[in-house]
Amino acid sequence: MGMFLIEGVVYFMFNNFRLDDEAKREMMDEIKKYFLEERGEELGDLAAMLILEFFADKLAPHFYNKGIQDGHEFMAQRLDDIFELNK
Repeated sequence: MGMFLIEGVVYFMFNNFRLDDEAKREMMDEIKKYFLEERGEELGDLAAMLILEFFADKLAPHFYNKGIQDGHEFMAQRLDDIFELNK
């Protein structure tokens, strides 16, 4: 994971995308809340960050690719509809 600063905002760069401080903190808080409520385990910031990194690096690309595929199919259907109107 890399980190860089743009216009006063620190961004964390996982392998496939960037998260700003606020988004990262919100996600880490959700992870900690989940583990506490569902598993009775209290996580610290480091553990939550490592879990977030795991999901971002290993699982998020699959969701991203699925979203791209779904968007492509949706747009292709709409274009087909438009071309049908021209006939």
